[in-house]
Amino acid sequence: MDLAEFGAFLKSRRDRIRPSDVGLSPGPRRRVPGLRRDEVAQLAGASVDYYVELERGGGAQPSEQMVAALARALRLGLDERDHLYHLAGRPVPPSGSAAAHVHPGMLDLLDRLSGTPAQVITDLHVTLVQNPLAVALLGPAPSAKGVRASFVYRWFTDPASRAIYPADDHERQSGTFVADLRAAVARRGRDAEAGDLVADLQARSAEFAELWQRHEVAVRRGDRKRIQHPSLGILDVNCLNLISEDGRQRLLWFTPVPGTDSAAQLELLSVLGTQDVTREVR
Repeated sequence: MDLAEFGAFLKSRRDRIRPSDVGLSPGPRRRVPGLRRDEVAQLAGASVDYYVELERGGGAQPSEQMVAALARALRLGLDERDHLYHLAGRPVPPSGSAAAHVHPGMLDLLDRLSGTPAQVITDLHVTLVQNPLAVALLGPAPSAKGVRASFVYRWFTDPASRAIYPADDHERQSGTFVADLRAAVARRGRDAEAGDLVADLQARSAEFAELWQRHEVAVRRGDRKRIQHPSLGILDVNCLNLISEDGRQRLLWFTPVPGTDSAAQLELLSVLGTQDVTREVR
């Protein structure tokens, strides 16, 4: 652990980023070459005082979640992200965890989708990052770790997680999730994380075990969904996917289905924000 070097590295990365690179307005009369401390704090979900202490190399030791948030806020590459974890004395998270590295290019695209619900997930359906409209539409990602971070896991083990879809759609969604997961597991090869997820689901869900035995496989590249919002009712949306080169991450964004009321509902969603959101993601 080297908190002084951690702070110096944060400052060096902050200085190189322009506000427009992270979806912020540059504003007049800026006195710093890159981002201000308060802007990094805002992007990382931290208080300004806490971030200032980190950059000064003070006594605060950042959590793994905070290191991940800072790496995303500062658009760090993979080697830079790992370096930040080492300086903080924290273990580098596995590729499929909720603290996994998100490619800066995907984060750039996410920033440009400010008027559209969008989020980045892993191929095991772990939510990595969401924009505000995605939180308003789908609910915030849970703080669960391990297999419980996967929405597929919660879908088959926690009935409350299914409230986001109308009951008539549950059977189709179950089949889609399992077929997509089978493709991800095969692509990962002998991967302990994927293996643990499948083994746990087979032991805990008879529905999953039965679907898994069908050996259906289909990567979910796009889908039409009916999302049940607690305030707006059912929204008909197209869920579109941009898949990373290695297939392990996806940028999802949601657009209204033409000929439905969903365009107006999504506009209202930006007004409602997250004030009525009480469920978890997907």
